[in-house]
Amino acid sequence: MPLLDALTQPDDVPAVLTTAEGSLSRHELLGWSAAVAAGLSGVPIVAVRATPTIQTVVAVTAALLAGVPIVPIPPDAGDLERDHILRDSGAVLMPAVTRSRRAGDIPAEVSADKPALVLYTSGTTGPPKGVVVSRAAIAADLDALAEAWQWTPGDHLVHGLPLYHVHGLVLGVLGPLRLGSKLTHTGRPAPEAYAGSTGTMYFGVPTVWSRIAAAPAAARALSKARLLVSGSAPLPSPVFDRLRELTGQAPVERYGMTETLITVSARADGERRAGQVGRPVSGVGTRLVDEAGEVLPADGTTIGHLQVNGPTLLSGYLRGGGVDPAPLADGWYPTGDVATIAPDGWHRIVGRASTDLIKTGGYRVGAGEVEDALLLHPAVHEAAVIGLPHADLGEQITAFVVADPVTPDDLISFVAARLAAHKRPRQVHLVDSLPRNAMGKIQKARLR
Repeated sequence: MPLLDALTQPDDVPAVLTTAEGSLSRHELLGWSAAVAAGLSGVPIVAVRATPTIQTVVAVTAALLAGVPIVPIPPDAGDLERDHILRDSGAVLMPAVTRSRRAGDIPAEVSADKPALVLYTSGTTGPPKGVVVSRAAIAADLDALAEAWQWTPGDHLVHGLPLYHVHGLVLGVLGPLRLGSKLTHTGRPAPEAYAGSTGTMYFGVPTVWSRIAAAPAAARALSKARLLVSGSAPLPSPVFDRLRELTGQAPVERYGMTETLITVSARADGERRAGQVGRPVSGVGTRLVDEAGEVLPADGTTIGHLQVNGPTLLSGYLRGGGVDPAPLADGWYPTGDVATIAPDGWHRIVGRASTDLIKTGGYRVGAGEVEDALLLHPAVHEAAVIGLPHADLGEQITAFVVADPVTPDDLISFVAARLAAHKRPRQVHLVDSLPRNAMGKIQKARLR
């Protein structure tokens, strides 16, 4: 089956793609993309400035039709970041995509194991590294999500997410092109933009859903949708509850990363639990291990390092013009996240092992649990918890909080009354804002 299966089918559908610039039918999108694909013959790898526009969708579609790996570049990337991506990948920057009156022939489908995307992601050290994702991995993931979310050609997806990450690009653009659903990209993920688009599925990150939950009229406008999907970062429990109250349905949370695509999710026809991300999607396996690599029990309380396997994993990292294999342990990919797995298979992501697993006074404390407790306080708007070095405790639980007038001591006492004493913050810093990246993830390294 071709990667962009629905796009290459003979039947036309009206307005398969809608953005602020206008709409394209499937026939128009395919013809324009095929014409651009003809000009990519012989190009080994191509980069595109991934603005939230029709031109970006056409450029990505053209490269995939031509079998040329594509490197999306954030439109707000500075000179150093952009130059690093281009130099490291060896990609040719695609010129501005203009509308062609000449429809090209659809190229023959290339092998499924060929690279489709090279997605640059930042680690804890060094410059961003290129994650090579195959056509087969994308197809497997989208098909698994179609099953989990009951995603069909009759759906209409709405989102305003960036087009250079897994969430906005792979799920939010390639999903509709493979599965045949309509797509409306709102340009920006503003509450009023989501409310003004009549969709059956909406994608957002927690920051988006938090703003929608704070705008009751916009939230109620989404009540006719059948699926509200949240990902890319943990969704705070108060936002989960508020969305359920305003829209009549709880959001679907899912978990994944650039290297693995989406591996765990709640189901469209199943239970949804605040603070948990569901069960593995079809074809994916998960397990928890300790620091020595020994498998831990799935008892719902034991925190361990999360590993995954299955057909959605990266091919490797781009280095020196070649691809270094993924760092697998007997086929398992170490995500760098810590989690719990319940006996019924439900996953709770504690966070990054490097920042969200705090070892204090001989205890292992998940930062997310403390953050959720802080967010229950009526004065608190946002919270981020990290462990800072402490001579006696090893690490000290430290909170950074955006709140209405409240004292640090009040917040420490509030958490201590709701969690075990060793889980309370020892220090609370009241701040005006928390540093976030483009996907809404709090950048805890900057808090240190």
